[in-house]
Amino acid sequence: MANARASSTDRRSQVHTEVRAPMEVVMSRVIMFVFGVIEVFIAIRFALMLFGANAQAGFVKLVYGVSDVFMAPFASIFNTQKVDGAVFEWSALVAIAVYALVAWGLTALIRAVSPRSQSQTVERVESEDDSVAQQ
Repeated sequence: MANARASSTDRRSQVHTEVRAPMEVVMSRVIMFVFGVIEVFIAIRFALMLFGANAQAGFVKLVYGVSDVFMAPFASIFNTQKVDGAVFEWSALVAIAVYALVAWGLTALIRAVSPRSQSQTVERVESEDDSVAQQ
């Protein structure tokens, strides 16, 4: 009996538990993040144009340069209205709405294809002898 206790104390074990989100959830989060960044750039562009920001300023050039790529499909939908240097760009508001709908549609499609939304718990048990660990 004493030998059984001695041999059981010579062993060590560790349990590693990880909670993993399903790949579908990760993909949906990435899509929402990317489209969110696009929408933020367009919203900043809209605000800068509305307040008549100086187009030669570095930050304004950056925002216009990045958002021009995403505004290209919507550029000619509506005429822009100008009042004392301020521009009300209706097409920016349409672009924000369309990108939000596209992001929602893609995430809904991912959920429809794979409805699993719960996280997985993965346990891994490692055991080693004290004699092996000391070597």
